Amino acid sequence: MESKHVNQQIAAMRQSFFDELEDQNNPNFVEEVFTMYFRDSTTLLETVEQAMKTISITLAKMDKILHQLKGSSASVGANKVLNEINKTRQVLEKGNLEGTKAGIWEMRKEYDSLKAKLEPYFQLKQANSVPQEK
Repeated sequence: MESKHVNQQIAAMRQSFFDELEDQNNPNFVEEVFTMYFRDSTTLLETVEQAMKTISITLAKMDKILHQLKGSSASVGANKVLNEINKTRQVLEKGNLEGTKAGIWEMRKEYDSLKAKLEPYFQLKQANSVPQEK
């Protein structure tokens, strides 16, 4: 029973947080931030994945792309993605390309998981914000 109460408090706090970020002037702020994150991060992930298939990518260039992705993920609080990026960058620094490939796969998995969790929320939110006909 205590757990249910705590979960309700967490949900209320989360809603309060979203309400603070989103007001009448910008009711979809959080959704817009994550939409930009997903758009930009998808491009960066695809670049990294393609780069791993070519021999011409330098470690420095790969690290630069991962650094961009790290900044984007940190700014939206995508902690699981961020943790995988940090692990991958550490492996990359050691020159371990196979380990880097595995890290990129884990990074993608966490990214896809986050996206799969947030998209239904935004879809429901958007559906509920459409004015109902009387």
